[in-house]
Amino acid sequence: MKLGIVGLPNVGKSTLFNSLTKAGAESANYPFCTIDPNIGVVAVPDERLDVLTKMHNSAKTIPAVIEFVDIAGLVKGASKGEGLGNQFLSNIREVDAIVHVVRCFEDGNIVHVDGSINPLRDIETINLELIFSDIEIIERRISKISRGANNDKKLAAELEFYKRLKEFLEQGKLAKNFETDDEDELALMAECNLLTGKPVIYAANVSEDDLADDAAGNDMVSKVREYAKEEGSEVFVICAQIEQEIAELDDDERKMFLEDLGLSESGLDKLIAASYRLLGLISFLTSGETETRAWTIKEGTKAPQAAGKIHSDFERGFIRAEVVAYDDLIAAGSMVAAKEKGQVRSEGKEYVMKDGDVVLFRFNV
Repeated sequence: MKLGIVGLPNVGKSTLFNSLTKAGAESANYPFCTIDPNIGVVAVPDERLDVLTKMHNSAKTIPAVIEFVDIAGLVKGASKGEGLGNQFLSNIREVDAIVHVVRCFEDGNIVHVDGSINPLRDIETINLELIFSDIEIIERRISKISRGANNDKKLAAELEFYKRLKEFLEQGKLAKNFETDDEDELALMAECNLLTGKPVIYAANVSEDDLADDAAGNDMVSKVREYAKEEGSEVFVICAQIEQEIAELDDDERKMFLEDLGLSESGLDKLIAASYRLLGLISFLTSGETETRAWTIKEGTKAPQAAGKIHSDFERGFIRAEVVAYDDLIAAGSMVAAKEKGQVRSEGKEYVMKDGDVVLFRFNV
């Protein structure tokens, strides 16, 4: 899974990136301190892996991972070259979802590029820049196929579609709200990889005081939640500064620190949960002496396609999947005991994978 982090300058974007990835992207109280895109890979915390590693005495433990891409802070008019422009947006065209960091805290020591704190205005500013970037992509496509469309029905249909889509975007609307049931048009949309067609998770960055009650009394966060609900996006509350402190601690210290703050999970945990929900993702597990590993798949994935995540040969030569639910395996104490209780099932090609399935794939090529 790949997530792109966007936001205005000084909203806590790079501080959040640092805390999530411990990659040390420069973070300072002035715009554009992240001049080159920063990329960090983060392991998805999963306690089940530790338990299975001990059970099977695995030589290696390999978690699922998320790749974060942090780009320079956008400003109003970036598409026209303001600030650093929007040249960095190409770096997040390949991401699965966008994490939009929104400032929901007051602090006179940290300047806001627009002079005041207004999260909905900030969201609109970023959305417009993403829309302008998408329009640029569409205009290039229109220019490329215009000449050939005169003598080619297929190209003519594509051109007509791109013109409709451009007109839609020019009204300030997001690509994900463009309605079409036509499979060819949906395929063209997917090819364009439009930024405003991607799912969004809003990271409401609050002060430490607002963290414990999930910012229940913060009006700015309430407005972001209402906005996100209307467009079907996810929201999680975070204090980027606190997350950076948490990132420096080991596991035991982190747990105590979170408890002292009245929190049950870190911002990274919240973000991962929101990402999996928004993208409809689950994890299945494989475990043995060689390694214990988590694999991320879409909900609804059938066993052969899940096997293909491990190796294409597994999918091509799929015979069956030996599956046990993680909770059943742990309750039984071992794979042998789970088999004796009849909890290890032999599943065929139509089996739909579930979160926490511990699987051994049988295949022959």
